[in-house]
Amino acid sequence: MRILIALAAALTVAGATTAQAAAPPEVTALAAPNINVANVQAHLNQFQSIANANGGSRAHGRPGYLASVNWVKGKLDAAGFTTRVQSFTYNGATGYNLIADYPGGDLNNVVMLGGHLDSVTSGPGINDNGTGSASILEVALQMKATGFQPTRHVRFAWWGAEELGLRGSRFYVNSLSAADKSRIKAYLNFDMTGSPNPGYFVYDGADGQPAGSVALQQRLQAGFTTLNVQTELVKVGGRSDHAAFAAANIPTGGTFTGAEQTKTTAQARKWGGTAGQAFDRCYHRSCDTTSNVNATALDRNADVIAYALWAIAA
Repeated sequence: MRILIALAAALTVAGATTAQAAAPPEVTALAAPNINVANVQAHLNQFQSIANANGGSRAHGRPGYLASVNWVKGKLDAAGFTTRVQSFTYNGATGYNLIADYPGGDLNNVVMLGGHLDSVTSGPGINDNGTGSASILEVALQMKATGFQPTRHVRFAWWGAEELGLRGSRFYVNSLSAADKSRIKAYLNFDMTGSPNPGYFVYDGADGQPAGSVALQQRLQAGFTTLNVQTELVKVGGRSDHAAFAAANIPTGGTFTGAEQTKTTAQARKWGGTAGQAFDRCYHRSCDTTSNVNATALDRNADVIAYALWAIAA
């Protein structure tokens, strides 16, 4: 994640301290699968191995980033997705977005899920943002494994150069025609979903976001409610890859487990963990390795991603 999210401000939002906001009625559809966290962790191990083999990072312009793109693409190609790699240039280096379309569904009614695949140069970026990248990858693979046939068209994206100013996602949205933008009805962003001292935050859909964002917020909250996990709303503004979509008036939502902000005593009582300590003490550091991930938070967020997708895309 590129810039700090103002958690303290988020706590002042009325009704933002629990997941009890009224969620939209459930749809009658195939139940979302329980995402096996061991599969997500296996993807994280692969990202760590790629970083280890490429100078310790998976950053924009570094070989570890392109290796990450190619590895994810191979998994999706084998599962029958239609993939394409979109290249762009920033700071004199070539960056890449990976876009993957699930077969079928209404091409005029698209649901997108995304997260940034790049790390900072100082480390392998396993929580930031291997966790979101690995989670949406496993959710994508489970679409195929379960035979899910959504009525909406589903598209996944892994963004490049987020850590340098949201470059990849901005490039993608700017490359779309007005008609293509209008076909995207929802974008869900997952950036840092396994922080070692986790919080459970849902993007505040009323925080200047496009119409329809509150419904996405409520859907994600409802997913956490099924797991008996309380949430807090967080004001995300333009600080992750949802920003380009919001600027294009596309409804946005997402989840987040915290960066270097400090967990309060009240939050520790609610979620466990350690008060007075950062949600992620290895944020943007070389210690952001596979040992810097809370498996419970990773598991819960992956399940909520699947819950929301199966309901929204059905």
